[in-house]
Amino acid sequence: MPANAMVPQVLQVPQVLAGLGVAGLGGLLAWGAMDIPADAGYAGVGPNFLPWVVALALMVCGALLTLQALRGGWPHVEAPSGAARGDWPALAWVAAGIVVNASLITRVGFIPSCALCYVLAVRGLRLAEGKAARGGAALQQAGIDLLVGAAIAAPVFWVFTKLLNISLPGLTAGGWL
Repeated sequence: MPANAMVPQVLQVPQVLAGLGVAGLGGLLAWGAMDIPADAGYAGVGPNFLPWVVALALMVCGALLTLQALRGGWPHVEAPSGAARGDWPALAWVAAGIVVNASLITRVGFIPSCALCYVLAVRGLRLAEGKAARGGAALQQAGIDLLVGAAIAAPVFWVFTKLLNISLPGLTAGGWL
């Protein structure tokens, strides 16, 4: 009998919980997919096809992660990097970006709300890295970030509304902004 066969395997509780969480998320997605109509659309695929594929993939991955954790843990897991504690102010900036986007998207349109979300989220990420500008430089950086956010959001808006014919809230009645 090999020497390491006598060593009891340590249960990796966080890894087991992560695997169960992934499987549970897949289960929740499957539960939600049951409410999506299955009417076949283009090429015989209905709107519920992709949610079911993702749900099943999550459940399979979660089951495999859980099984691997129960058999001794995930191999080649690196030690966590980053700070010992969460950076709450940085998280607040990112969360504010998401909340502002969700609150304003129907009022000011997709492009401006996504550009503002970008400004706030990038501010939080820079703060987390310790690279956030202060004073007038912060306003200048926010202006640049607003332009970059609009440059990212505008093509996304146009692809969804003009090419894919998916309705997104616009700023103008003509639908180009």
